Order: sequence, then structure tokens, then C-alpha cells
Amino acid sequence: MYEYIKGPITELTPTYAVVENHGIGYMVNISLSSFEALQNCKGEVKLLLHEVIREDAWSFYGFMTTQERDLFRLLIGVSGVGPNTALLILSSIPTQELEVVITSGDHTRLKNVKGIGVKTAQRIIVDLKDKIKPSNDTLSIQPNVFSAANEVYDEALAALTALGFARPQSQKVLKRIFDADPIVKVEVAIKKALSMM
Repeated sequence: MYEYIKGPITELTPTYAVVENHGIGYMVNISLSSFEALQNCKGEVKLLLHEVIREDAWSFYGFMTTQERDLFRLLIGVSGVGPNTALLILSSIPTQELEVVITSGDHTRLKNVKGIGVKTAQRIIVDLKDKIKPSNDTLSIQPNVFSAANEVYDEALAALTALGFARPQSQKVLKRIFDADPIVKVEVAIKKALSMM
């Protein structure tokens, strides 16, 4: 089992990074949050790895933090949740928020992730609720603030993509807006985003 990989990034996309190590380029699947963090990295990077070996494929999944990798491993332990679905969940809901969503039993928020049905969302919560020990940072986050902010975020993102802006670019701009003001109104978020594009 590989623990991590270190080296320069030779290719970076919202879904994977190619990390060079001793002349070999390793394709590592990543979440959107890792993609955003890696965009600011210069030179050598270190990605924590989880390796998945199947008959038809040998894949690496990379994470910037232990917390994100631990959550990924918990998610793929749930029946019906594969590595790609787990990565999609981590791309849709930030790590600390996902801990709150699961521990508070907010299956509606999970159900909003593309490809996750009601039964899968409920199974994730039932299986993982007692396995997640939220960090101090996570405990200070209120679930109801998240759900309200997420609805506004989702609505603003849908509006921007409908206007023809690329989803990754829109997500990056909206993240900056919501980090600065988590209770921003949807029309204000859209106007700010348009001025930042």
C-alpha cells in the first residue's frame, strides 16, 4: 500500500493530477478541494494516497489532508459507494461540512449530490454517524447555516453555468465569495461573481 507521493505536478485538471516521481508520471484522481489547493502550489507537492486495485484498473486517489482521506476511506466502506462516488461527494461537500452533514443526519444535503439517491444517503448516515468524530473546527459549524448557504451557493452556481461560465471557474469564484460572507444573498453572490470573472 502506498502512503503518499512527492514530486512536481506536470498536469492538473479538476479531476486528476499527474505527479512526477523519479521520471515516472503518476495519474492521481483528486477532489475539487484538492484541485483548488494544488493550484496555489509551486514546485514539489505531497499527496496522501489511497490505492484501488481491480482486475481492469489500478488507480490512485490523492488527498491534501489526512481528514479528507479518512473520510474517503469511510465512504468507500459503505455498501453501494465506490471510489468515484466518494470523490464526487468530497468534491460537492467540503470535508468539515460533510462531517457535520453526516453526524447531524442531514440526508437531504447528501441526496443533492449528483448520483446519490435517498437510500444511499440514508445508508451513509446510518453507517458513518458513529464512526466520525468531528474536529473542534467542525463542532463550531452550525448545520442550519450550511444548508441555507448551500441552497444559495447551488442556485448561484446554476445561474453562472446557465450563463455559459465554466463550472470549475464558477465554483472557485463562489467559494471566495462565500468564504468572505457565508450568508450572502443569491442575487448579490451572482453580481459579485460576474464582476470577478
